Amino acid sequence: MSNILLIGAYGQVGYELRSTLAGLGKVIACTRKELDLGDPDQISSQVRRHKPSIIVNAAAYTAVDRAESESEMAMKINGIAPGVLAEEAKRLNALLVHYSTDYVFDGLSKVPYTEEDAPNPINVYGQSKLTGEKNIQAVEGRHLILRTSWVYSPLGHNFLKTMLKLADSGKEISVVTDQVGAPTWSRFLAEYTAKLLLVLENNKDSACLCGLYHLTPSGSTSWFNFAKAIFAHQGKKPILNAITTDQYVSAAKRPLNSVLSSNKLINTFGMQLPSWEQGLEHCLKELNQRQ
Repeated sequence: MSNILLIGAYGQVGYELRSTLAGLGKVIACTRKELDLGDPDQISSQVRRHKPSIIVNAAAYTAVDRAESESEMAMKINGIAPGVLAEEAKRLNALLVHYSTDYVFDGLSKVPYTEEDAPNPINVYGQSKLTGEKNIQAVEGRHLILRTSWVYSPLGHNFLKTMLKLADSGKEISVVTDQVGAPTWSRFLAEYTAKLLLVLENNKDSACLCGLYHLTPSGSTSWFNFAKAIFAHQGKKPILNAITTDQYVSAAKRPLNSVLSSNKLINTFGMQLPSWEQGLEHCLKELNQRQ
């Protein structure tokens, strides 16, 4: 059984990972209070204390708009910390699993992005996440970098929770219709992370399988149609207005195309990925059962 150090254990993805990783080993769940990614010394001391064989970093600075004015903090957490984790993992010959984002791309492509496409982030958040990727790769230790997009959950602050709250308020809702991506349920990420780790654990040539992969459900949609799907599932009928990115005022620019191709992961690991619609259906069913 492996010692698995889970960082960001109470975030949207970390919460789900606590369950999905349990069958792979002893999960050491760290909160921000126990392991602050803004403090490199604390990162090193905690990793050396627990001596994990797998490190899963589910923590990040995710406030996209606020990152424009807090670039130093975003870079510490998203850019510098992953490099420190990679160095500590290499010392232990441990595997580092790290999550990245569609926002490393500028969104100008007309087709889904592959791992071979050149990143070109258009906001500070994307720049910080790309720096984290590069710092991990520069260490040349065993790692899985999983780029994903549009993460949502029944917990925390995310698009799904915001839409449901606005629908209950009775206010008109305006959502952008010209940004497309694949909405990704946090449990989907957690379940497929565990599946990938199981494959690596049982493969003698696992080092050859490490690297950078895109991991999102199949299919894509716009934020506007994602909102429509949420309301349709919940039987809600708010006044919903479609607007363009130019009409949406925000501190940070967003890519118009956030669709990631997961073909490399599908072909390498022989996995089939469910559609984003299936994920949304299961997530909302669970949310309704909790209420």
